[in-house]
Amino acid sequence: MAESTGQTTLRGENVDKAVKGFALEEYKLKQVCLVQKSSKWKETYFKETKTELTAGGSRDVKGVSRLAKFPYGEPTWTETSSRHQKHAMEGVVSWEDAKTDEIDVIARTLLRISRAVAYSVDRAIYSVLTSDANVNTLAAEATWDNATASNRNPIGDILHGIEYLAVDNYDALKNGYLLLSPEDYTNVLQNSKVINNPSFKTADVVSNGVVGQVCGLKIIVSNAVDADEAMIIVGQLAATWKTAAPLQTATIYDEGIKYTIRAWAVGICMVMNPEAIHVITNTQA
Repeated sequence: MAESTGQTTLRGENVDKAVKGFALEEYKLKQVCLVQKSSKWKETYFKETKTELTAGGSRDVKGVSRLAKFPYGEPTWTETSSRHQKHAMEGVVSWEDAKTDEIDVIARTLLRISRAVAYSVDRAIYSVLTSDANVNTLAAEATWDNATASNRNPIGDILHGIEYLAVDNYDALKNGYLLLSPEDYTNVLQNSKVINNPSFKTADVVSNGVVGQVCGLKIIVSNAVDADEAMIIVGQLAATWKTAAPLQTATIYDEGIKYTIRAWAVGICMVMNPEAIHVITNTQA
């Protein structure tokens, strides 16, 4: 049947696009992951042991004699499995509210639903990134809001994090991210080392949640980051986001009664290279 301007099906299609647009802008932490599609509910992958190989027995890699057999070594892998999780939210707007309210309740419902789904995904990603036992972790030299201003040294803590990643052969200066809570972002930017030495910080990258750079790392500020800690991560290398269903939406119109607006996504975050992650703890008093 031909549709005319104002038909509910056309309005529903516009709503669908709006939900996707809002949510895609709200995703912040998913961009640090390598995103891959999946058609299975269970994901199986292998983590490689980070310990450097050594020769077996009493032999050494160095000093092999002429014509002697080479020392033997082999890497090991641990099989790991994860199952996808569904992130979903819906809202209902009455026909009367949609038609007569002084504010655009449809748009506000779209915004809040999209934020809920995006935040749930980001929070799930951060939880997985920090829960791996092989992630590098080091307490801050002093809290970044320490009562004694001279004790605050977020730049030193960040540089040490970059150093420890380099020791494990991961270059954080190539596509590295610094994930901060809003409070820690404030504490880093107002630190005297940053204020007095602008070379520590640049603001030339501002998009999709990235608000600038510090020490060569792109800064992402998100409430999904736990308070009292910060994270340095090598983007698209440390973790993979497997998506069984990207963000999808539905708008169900019950004639003359209500609009039901839904948004959902299905996926799972998998840490492939935990040593490409460094967590700075005890950043706040």
